[in-house]
Amino acid sequence: MTDTMIAVIGGSGIYDIDGLADATWQTVETPWGDPSDQILTGTLDGIKMAFLPRHGRGHVHSPTTVPYRANIDSLKRLGVTDVISISACGSFRDEMAPGDFVIIDQFIDRTFAREKSFFGTGCVAHVSVAHPTCPRLSEACHTAAKDAGITVHMGGTYLAMEGPQFSTLAESKMYRTSWGADVIGMTNMPEAKLAREAELCYASVAMITDYDSWHPDHGEVDVTEIIKTLMGNSDKGRDLVKRLPTLLGAERDDCPHGCDKALEFAIMTAPEKRDPTLLAKLDAVAGRVLD
Repeated sequence: MTDTMIAVIGGSGIYDIDGLADATWQTVETPWGDPSDQILTGTLDGIKMAFLPRHGRGHVHSPTTVPYRANIDSLKRLGVTDVISISACGSFRDEMAPGDFVIIDQFIDRTFAREKSFFGTGCVAHVSVAHPTCPRLSEACHTAAKDAGITVHMGGTYLAMEGPQFSTLAESKMYRTSWGADVIGMTNMPEAKLAREAELCYASVAMITDYDSWHPDHGEVDVTEIIKTLMGNSDKGRDLVKRLPTLLGAERDDCPHGCDKALEFAIMTAPEKRDPTLLAKLDAVAGRVLD
């Protein structure tokens, strides 16, 4: 059994956790640089919690410049067991309307200007992300959303674009029809891949703010309308989060889906060929299999 520690990575509109006891902003140093911000820690209903504003307080990081590796490493160092990503997104489906939430279970990664792995020359690893989110954690988020009265869809494919611009009309139509994506955002990749490399259970809650640019009745993305919907979604997101400690409990067994054993057979580089400098940087992320 392991003590549960839930981390929430808050995207646009989510900048804190309501009701957090003994709340303290902590500075966490990582070998991958500084995280997006200090990390807010405390307890909620007796369960240890951590909150990391993905873009930093005041929204200082663009989707491309978010220090994804440092963020995930810092959470691992704090003892986090379960990571809940909350982020704004656009919808490609009529039935997934602005104000709805989607519990993501698949990704299409179209980002190209971000470091996507903790591993590399000197310690090569290949980690499966065939199923990039944790079903156990995703189900807890789904239940929390329903209990909070949120219109929520279980399962959906998230198209991760580089940004910071929104899609062209042609891109939006292609992602929706040819590629079969359900929602579009800018921040869940490489975050989900890195969480898997760090052997952390990861769930993605996508809060819909708009219909991207494909919808004939809504036209191009209207930032004013996005902000309006975002504010309503933020209240719903905080309501969802406060229900998670009770659902997940103070103690947890090993992940039944193997998220916490993702590195078991992933490292390919022979022990005598591994780079000591890189190994030192991997102490938190991969220490379990490198010791």
